[in-house]
Amino acid sequence: MVSLVLTILCSSSIALILKHNDTKSGNALLLLNGNYFIAAIVGFVLWLAQPQIVFSPFAAFSGLVMGALFVFSFFSFAKSVSAAGTALAAVSSRLSVVISTFLSILFFAETPGAFQLAGYFFTILTLFFFYLSLREAHSGKMKLSGYLYLAVLTVGIGINDFSLKLFSVRRPESEKEVFLLFIFLSAFVYTAAILWYKGIKFERAVLLRGAVLGVPNILSSFFLINALLVLPATVVYPVSNIGIILLTLLAAYLIWREKLNKQGALALLSGAAAIVLISL
Repeated sequence: MVSLVLTILCSSSIALILKHNDTKSGNALLLLNGNYFIAAIVGFVLWLAQPQIVFSPFAAFSGLVMGALFVFSFFSFAKSVSAAGTALAAVSSRLSVVISTFLSILFFAETPGAFQLAGYFFTILTLFFFYLSLREAHSGKMKLSGYLYLAVLTVGIGINDFSLKLFSVRRPESEKEVFLLFIFLSAFVYTAAILWYKGIKFERAVLLRGAVLGVPNILSSFFLINALLVLPATVVYPVSNIGIILLTLLAAYLIWREKLNKQGALALLSGAAAIVLISL
């Protein structure tokens, strides 16, 4: 359960750093590149810190593929932010819990109990209330392409999360560090190539924010895999996703004084109920 809590804390930190970068009008791709660079260094340190250093070609190749998926998901997020706003894009990314949980039930026969089923109902209700709350603020501003970007984002994040579950089940725990190292190292190379191709100039302040982002970014994946090793995915995915939303919402209120409308308040209560029920 400790790994699950740490996943929520790290992922919430990521959302807040992205929000801070958005308020500073920093280039998102440059931020991401700096983030992947530091994440790769942290991944290398975690690999060297293993009691017995293990290198797996399969884990390395899987990391190369996942790195591309991570970058693709980011671009989907960036497009969603442009089309629908940061908050609505963030909630859509959390809707991925439906996909990752469903795939875990389908492929790993993780049967939820009565309390969990009730918790899933409140999870969907929470995301629905948040969607209503945020759509009200964007009423009349979104085009059909905006909804398409949000849908692609939801599916992309869901597949990413399930891939971490798949790796944690199919491969030895000793290969985890190699897997994470190659995810973030390859993502750094991919984004660096895009920066070079587009001729985007380096900005020191944005790169520094990216460096700060890199630490919780890789640790969130590290702790998520740890949580999936000891807890069923039908618990990990819903609790982590709802927990991230609630904690980010609270922090945004305390830092930027972002207020909730009626639907947002209902989402907060529903989310709290979902976490309690699924955790039973």
